[in-house]
Amino acid sequence: MTRPFRPTAFLLVLALIAPLLLAGCGKTVSDTIDDATITTRVKTSLLNDPVVGGLRIDVDTFKGVVTLSGRVKSQEEEIKAIALARKINGVSDVKSSLQIQP
Repeated sequence: MTRPFRPTAFLLVLALIAPLLLAGCGKTVSDTIDDATITTRVKTSLLNDPVVGGLRIDVDTFKGVVTLSGRVKSQEEEIKAIALARKINGVSDVKSSLQIQP
């Protein structure tokens, strides 16, 4: 005789295991949301600036540390992109992997 599927028991087990899985990632849910918000704000700032070519710059954020990567046309553009990223609330540091390609 088989037992019927019980969604309540499944949800209870999932609720008990979920915090353990999230803790294993090293980031809490609020950290993930904050990092996504920071990334969006930095990218928006880069896209709205006339000096910076925001479409050629990728933005990644991990625990408030923003990493900029991609291509810029000059050192002035790189410096401006870094400065814009640092102005965003919640950014603790900015790392640049930008390559200058005129």
